[in-house]
Amino acid sequence: MATLRQAARNRLRAWAARRHGIDTLPLRIHRRRIYIVPTRFGLLLGALLFAMVIGGLNYSSNLGLAFAFLMVSLVLVAMHHCHRNLLGLSVDVNLEVDAFARTEALFHFMLRNESAVDRCDVEVCVPTAQPAIKSVVTGSYEQVAVAVPAERRGVTRWSQFELRTRYPFGWFHAWTYVQAPLTAFVAPTPAGNRPLPSVAAASGKAMPSQGRGDEDFAGLRSYAPGMPLKHMAWKVLARGGEAAVRIYSDRGAQPEWLEWAALEGLETEARLSQLCRWILECEAGYPRPYGLKIPGIDIMPGRGPLHRSRCLRALAAHGEPMTP
Repeated sequence: MATLRQAARNRLRAWAARRHGIDTLPLRIHRRRIYIVPTRFGLLLGALLFAMVIGGLNYSSNLGLAFAFLMVSLVLVAMHHCHRNLLGLSVDVNLEVDAFARTEALFHFMLRNESAVDRCDVEVCVPTAQPAIKSVVTGSYEQVAVAVPAERRGVTRWSQFELRTRYPFGWFHAWTYVQAPLTAFVAPTPAGNRPLPSVAAASGKAMPSQGRGDEDFAGLRSYAPGMPLKHMAWKVLARGGEAAVRIYSDRGAQPEWLEWAALEGLETEARLSQLCRWILECEAGYPRPYGLKIPGIDIMPGRGPLHRSRCLRALAAHGEPMTP
């Protein structure tokens, strides 16, 4: 039974996608997009009212017939209110989100009600996620966050999402499909204990930088008038040598390359997790720009949220089939 119900839902979704096509957000829901059917309680109520009408006719009970017709009118009014609860509502959402494996991908929906009627108990539904319920009073908007479990690394796409309601009594179920593709880029969980390539290289030098931040000691050169005295090699001069100054190379201008080839001996997922941790370390407080090199993708050095997102999405999509 569950298989037949799911097959019917899939066919209805496919039919709605062919009927409406791809939607442009923000979308205002019009009458032809809303579908409505009775719920289990509505079907039971309908059967009960039918039995009451038959009984009233059979026993000539005017009071029973009056009560049955009163309930029928109430059901019709409830159906109208359930349908109107979605009519004219506007919806918008961020179509792409970033997440890490074994966390949640958050889609932030915006529901806007520009009508003179409050919209109560509107559900926002994304496949594989628990629906989020929100009421929107007249002339205002509400933000709704839907958390989709992200168990594994990869790129997950949904071709549509739903808005639905059972307001006011739960006798009817009204819903609409929004044909807007949602994408979750799930990066690997940050892990690994290897230092950044530049840190590992610096630890093997005979003369590491003496706390000079972004500069490395590069050697000595003869002193010439006009050179800053703060770079003077006083120890060399004290030992009777010629006046010399220390020369430093600027590490801040040299990019940090996070390369797949630098992680020999690790499995694919372990490499991706280590690269993910390096990206977060570079972005957290590392002063140098950083680039990423993995099989099939080279991302030039940069910094900032957009660059971070681009690198993490490259890790998430590693090994995924290419889409046009």
